[in-house]
Amino acid sequence: MTDLKTAQEMMAAAVAAKGTEDPEIASVKRVLKLLDKTAKSNRTYGSTNPVAQKFSQQLFQELTGHLTAYSKLTVLIQRSALLFRESVVSDTDKDSGSESVAFKLYSDGIRELSLHQGLTEDDLAYFLDSLWGGFDPTLDDDDIVTRLWARNLPTISIVTAEEIARSSVDGGGATQADGGMSSSDSTLRNLLDLERSRKGRAGKETEGSGEPAGQKKRFQSGLVGYEVSEEELASLAAEVDNESGRDNLLYIMDMLTAILASEKSSSLLTKLFSIWGDILDALFRQGKWSVIEHVLRLLHESDTIRPDLSDEHKQQVISLLHGIGRADRVKAIETFLNQTPGASTEGLSAVLLAMTPDAVPILCSLLANLNTPSHQAVVSDALGVLAKDHSHLLIKGLLDRRPAYVRNLLAILMKWNDPKFAEPVEKLVRYPDTQVRKDVVRAISLFRPSGNGVKLISFMADGEESVRIAALKLLVSGQYTAPFSSWSQTLSEDEFMDRPMSERRAIFQAVRATCGDEAVPYWESLLTEWTWTNRKKKEELALLAADVLGKLASPAATAALELGAKKGGTAVRQACTHALSHAHRRQQGKPAAEAER
Repeated sequence: MTDLKTAQEMMAAAVAAKGTEDPEIASVKRVLKLLDKTAKSNRTYGSTNPVAQKFSQQLFQELTGHLTAYSKLTVLIQRSALLFRESVVSDTDKDSGSESVAFKLYSDGIRELSLHQGLTEDDLAYFLDSLWGGFDPTLDDDDIVTRLWARNLPTISIVTAEEIARSSVDGGGATQADGGMSSSDSTLRNLLDLERSRKGRAGKETEGSGEPAGQKKRFQSGLVGYEVSEEELASLAAEVDNESGRDNLLYIMDMLTAILASEKSSSLLTKLFSIWGDILDALFRQGKWSVIEHVLRLLHESDTIRPDLSDEHKQQVISLLHGIGRADRVKAIETFLNQTPGASTEGLSAVLLAMTPDAVPILCSLLANLNTPSHQAVVSDALGVLAKDHSHLLIKGLLDRRPAYVRNLLAILMKWNDPKFAEPVEKLVRYPDTQVRKDVVRAISLFRPSGNGVKLISFMADGEESVRIAALKLLVSGQYTAPFSSWSQTLSEDEFMDRPMSERRAIFQAVRATCGDEAVPYWESLLTEWTWTNRKKKEELALLAADVLGKLASPAATAALELGAKKGGTAVRQACTHALSHAHRRQQGKPAAEAER
């Protein structure tokens, strides 16, 4: 028989080669991936479960399509992988262990599996049940080989390690018992048939030579031995290490899931759901948000997995889901995120959104106590969804002295964009933090896009120029009104003349936009005032007054400019004359661009 060791080396070289993946190999990979998923689903939930049946149907459709296109699917089986034409088409990850299809087939002595065209849905269902024994207690003591041979399905054929070993013994050791063969030219079944044919011819030759037919076998042992190489020992050791290193919590969860799917005892199911609560506590402490999300999804689907759950057990599930937002669990989130450098938030958003609105107060506390902006953003987004009907809790938090927390609350309120938030937000115009005051200006522009501008004018006393400019941009827009008296304090202060020219000009434009003719007497006084103190700065104000009066272009503004053109200083008279020309053009309805020129 073909030397399998040489074939194994050829296969390893072929697997290492890189190239474009064959369409048939890609199809085989898809089928085997679905097979592995379906087998695990059947084992966990039972073949009659809706989730498992859905996977089985997908597998049958994909497998039927492959067999229609290629007539047969044959794979060689190793401990942790399935091979097709020297290519690994399904391998075992470190967390799968003995649950993989490859390991199960290999441990039951199967070295090659072939699925043939014409495979029916019943054939496939029987094969899936045979992998793990299904839920038929009569099959639990049989291995896969026995189950498949008992049915003798024409669409499913296998080659066992026993067949290979027997051929090896009968053929003088020409074949190895391990499944490390190449399938590039033929399958194991073809090789075995070829070997048997060769031995049949050899037997006839022996009889023709007068040698007793059984003489050769008389000197051979009936025992089948397996040689384990150093490489195989290393591989086995690695498998043991991977199995030992697997998270014990995942083992426990798999067991609990299997119990949920199959347990009939009411008392044990009651105990199961109480254990789930302890599991969730541990997951919160360890920051395993994605696993928590998986548990929550499982609890949500418990009715599907177990349609026969009693009302008592359904109430337990509801209590588990409602308990996600318990204060101690939210505190565990805070502790983990603040004490774990580079803590991941993957899956955390889904966990927070699974909480009920009753958790809003404790989530506000969580948002206030987190140290990292990225972590704060996740909680802020969740509050934006959960707290819509509890906005008073966020408004109360605006009085907090922690700027980052207040800014996050303002961001949530601005997302909601409800005018009723304007009044509580306006109370923050004197908040100590500059960034908060800037956010307050933005919030006012959203909540009060027009109307009374008195609150915005109060920002003119702010010590930060950028805050004053942000408020002025809104006041200049013409969407706000205010009495001139609200500007009096700003305009009368000595510090006003020390502000940058650009800011003073912007303030005059804001006064014009909000007060109109009510401010004309003030500007007129600037045009005609004579002084010996701060003469230069007051003249600058007079020039700004002439410019703004020209843009106001009302009869009262025109009259003030005419007076300034007569009684003002030389520079003021020239400015008033120019502004009058500008005002007249505006009054005649000429385009603003032309009027500016």
